[in-house]
Formats: sequence, C-alpha cells, structure tokens
Amino acid sequence: MTAHEPPATTGRTPSGEGAHDAASGRPAPEAAPVRLAASARWRPREGVVPRVLPALLLVALAAVGPWLAPHAIDAPVTAPYAEPGGGAPLGGDQLGRDVLSRLLAGGRELIATSLLVAVLVTAAAALLGTVGALRPAVGRVVERAADVLMLLPAVLGILLIALSWPGGGRYAVIAAAVVMGVPYAVRLVSGAAAPVAASGYVEAAAVGGERLWHLVVREVLPNLRATLLALFGLRFVAAVYIVATAGFLQVGPQPPAADWALMIRENAGGIVLNPWAVLAPSIAIGLLAMSVNLAASALVPQPGRKAVTAL
Repeated sequence: MTAHEPPATTGRTPSGEGAHDAASGRPAPEAAPVRLAASARWRPREGVVPRVLPALLLVALAAVGPWLAPHAIDAPVTAPYAEPGGGAPLGGDQLGRDVLSRLLAGGRELIATSLLVAVLVTAAAALLGTVGALRPAVGRVVERAADVLMLLPAVLGILLIALSWPGGGRYAVIAAAVVMGVPYAVRLVSGAAAPVAASGYVEAAAVGGERLWHLVVREVLPNLRATLLALFGLRFVAAVYIVATAGFLQVGPQPPAADWALMIRENAGGIVLNPWAVLAPSIAIGLLAMSVNLAASALVPQPGRKAVTAL
C-alpha cells in the first residue's frame, strides 16, 4: 500500500467499543444484537369444520337415536326379513323387528365403549411410553412385554380374555380391547418420546432434581400432543373393530340387545331377502370409523415457526 492509497474497506460497518465514526471521530453506536429464535407455535389446520362435522353428526345421532326410533327395538312389526316399505323404511330383521329402529338404537353403546377404550389405551400408552423413554431400563421391559402381546392374534385375544372374564359382557370386551391395543400404542409413543426425552431442556430439568412425574407431565407429554391426538383417532378405529368383532362373536352384547355388530351376525342368513338388515349396520360402522379418524387427523395441531427478536 502506498502513502497516498486509501485503506481498503471490507464493506462491513464496524461495531463494538473500538469502532469510531470516520467523519466525526466519535464512537459509533453499537448495533443491537438481533437474534432470530424459532419458537414452535401451534396453528389449527385449515378446513377443520368440514372434516369434524361428519363425526359430530354421527355421534350425536347415535346418542339420541334410541329416542328417535319409530318402533320398539324388540317388537315385531313386519314379517321376518320383510322388504322395505310401510312402517319399516329398511324392512324387517330375522324376527320381523324394524331394522331402522334397531339401527338408531344400536350405535350408542358401541360408540361409548370404543370411546372409553380409546381413552384408556391412549392414557396408558402415554404414561408407559414416556416413562420408558426417560428410564431406558423400564423401556426395555415395556417393549419386550409389548412385543409378546403383539404376537397374539386379535380374535384369539378377545376370546381368551372375554370368555375367562366372570360374567362376560361389555366389561370383558373393554378389558380385551385395552389389553390388545396398549402394546401397539406403547411402541408408537416410545418412538415419539425418545427424541424429546433426549433434548437439552429435559436433561437440564432432570439434572436440576425434578421428579420423574414432573418430567413426564410437564416436560415430555406437552410436546407429544399431535402424536397423542393422532393415536387417539387410530385407537378409536381399532376399538370399533375389536368391539364389533366381539359382538359378531357374541362374547359381548347378547340378544335381544340392539347392537350394530350383533345385527350383522343375526341377519347374515337373510341378506338375500332383505340386504338392508346387514348393509345398514355395516355402513354405519364403516362411516363411524372413517369420520372419527378424519376428525382426529383434522384436529392434530400444525407446528409453525415464529421469529423472535432478542434485544
């Protein structure tokens, strides 16, 4: 560099205590440090109402269905397997009972039972999976037990538990559905909770002396909301399948109870004479499973990013 050559500039404004304004010779003001921190924010998905509305309508219809039934569910009103017409819009079943009345009255118990099973399975899986992620020794035991139970076929598990339950009935079906559903749910929650349990803020809380239940309830589970909501929808559909299978096998509700799965079994022999006696409850079970699963997927929170300026 020669004596008359100006010093080279780097194109960056000097900052800090040693920086000075070239014109006035005064120290240049220090720029405020700006940091963009990404913070997770939960936003609802678009189009939630159209995806949730079918499930709400179907559940509401099943809840008030017994009061909307035009006939008594156990009173014959037509000939056996009568075609639709007259006072029976969907015809009669094997004993001449109104199919529409039994359809309206047969969904409430199925939905209530499936809802209870889904809540129990999701809650048990959330606790076991999160504790297993925070305590690897416990996690290995839980996963090995889940692997053993997953080898048991669903129908065989239902029969073993329901038939060995004193008195059988709906409580036996609930117990069988919970036992058969927890192993699958635990594996899913364990996989989702593992990276959360290994994160820095959870480790800092553990080093700070926080108890296990504090880590589970306050640190890990709030970050698994999306996973647990999606799991709840899946377990509800699986519970509908298990409860309906138990009803079809007659290890749950017994005749003359109005139950969608029981209606399918009772009227299978007359499907040629009156198809609606079998198709109507089958369609209702399918619509229930699809609508609830669609509603659960619509309610899963969508993560967003928010820029935060730190001064």
